[in-house]
Amino acid sequence: MNKIIMLGTGNGITLNLFNTCFVIQNENGNFLVDTGGSIEIIKRLELANIDYESIKHIFISHSDSDHILGLFWFFKKMGFKAMSGLINEKINVYCNDKVHEAIKGVAKYIFPDKLANDIFNVVNFVILNDNDTYTINGVNYTFFDARAKKVKLFGFEAIINNQKIAFLGDEPIDSSLYDRIRGCDYVMHEAFCLDSEDYIFHATKIHHSTVKNVSKIMESLNVKNLILYHTEETHVNKKELYTKESQLYFSGKVIVPNDLEAIVIE
Repeated sequence: MNKIIMLGTGNGITLNLFNTCFVIQNENGNFLVDTGGSIEIIKRLELANIDYESIKHIFISHSDSDHILGLFWFFKKMGFKAMSGLINEKINVYCNDKVHEAIKGVAKYIFPDKLANDIFNVVNFVILNDNDTYTINGVNYTFFDARAKKVKLFGFEAIINNQKIAFLGDEPIDSSLYDRIRGCDYVMHEAFCLDSEDYIFHATKIHHSTVKNVSKIMESLNVKNLILYHTEETHVNKKELYTKESQLYFSGKVIVPNDLEAIVIE
C-alpha cells in the first residue's frame, strides 16, 4: 500500500501540532520528507510505528528551522551506532546546496568532531540541482527549484500508484510551476490560515497562502486532490473549517490531515 503519513501538519511556531513533515511509505521502505524542528521527530516516527533506523532516505526541502533541526536529533539518535561502526547501509540525505551548507555549518558547532565525522561517514549527501531525478524505494522522484521568495526551496513530483503527486514545500506556488502541476492527481500545498483570518496571521505578508488563495489556483490548474498542511493551530475543528472554505473554490477532493493521519494514494 502506498501512503503518506503526516507526522506533523503545523507551521513553524505551533505548540500542539508538530511542524510539517511526513513519510511516504510503500512496500520497499520509508522516505522521510523534512524533519520538524526538534527531537519530537523521533517520537512521531515511533507513534507512527516507524523504526527510525529503517529510514535510509531523507529529503530536506529548505533550511528553515522547523524543517531542518529535527535532522540533528535524528543524527544524534544514531550517533552511538555510527561511532561503533554498527551502521552498514548509508543514509541518503537529499537537499539543495544551501541546505547542505546549513547542515554542515550547524553540525560543526553542536557535535564533537569525532561524532560529526562518524555520522557523516554513514551519510551520503545528494546535492540536488533543478530537475534531478532519483529512484527512492522504487519510485522516481524529480526534484525541482520551487522559486521561493524567502530561502532556496525544492519540491518534487513523482508517480505513485499511477497517480502524479507534487509536493511544493511551504511557500505559495510560483506561477512558473503552473504547467508542471497542471492536472496533477495530488498536490501537497501549504495553507497557513483561513482567508478571513489573514489579518490575524498575516499569511500573505510572510509568503504563505490562505486556504482560499491556494484553492482558487489549484482549481484553475485542474488538480484532482488537494492536500493542505503547514497551518496555524487555533481551531479544534480545523479540518472542517479548512475543508469548507476550500470547497467554495475547489471542485476536487480536499484533504486536511491531522497529525499522524495517513493518506492512502489510490
